[in-house]
Amino acid sequence: MVSIPIKTTLLVWKTGQGVTQPPGDVILTQGQTATLKCTFSTISSDPYLFWYKQEVNSYPKFILTRSRYSADNSPEFVKDRFDAELKDSSVPLKIQDLHVCDSAVYYCALRPTVTGNHQRLDKKLWSCSNSMLLF
Repeated sequence: MVSIPIKTTLLVWKTGQGVTQPPGDVILTQGQTATLKCTFSTISSDPYLFWYKQEVNSYPKFILTRSRYSADNSPEFVKDRFDAELKDSSVPLKIQDLHVCDSAVYYCALRPTVTGNHQRLDKKLWSCSNSMLLF
């Protein structure tokens, strides 16, 4: 059996903008498909959402990014197993054919918005949430 506790962490720097994931556990077995939910709110007309995987004692690894007009996966995370579709205000991560090596913390993040010139940059927004996938 595969236990997937989903924990929510919400960091918001602009009122009403950010990402979140629902709390709770999902029980799966190897070979099944996991869907990790991520919802967001933003004032951007073209939001960029990212998913990252962080294994124990390691740094977060980029899995994929989705926007209204583009989709990109890291070569390490092939689209036939790791995929996400940006729909209105959600971008759930789907991991097909679960393996034990998929055990990790998964982070959903909304693109930072940076404006200004090379002398002064104003960071307007950064937000992320995480899900832990355990076997």
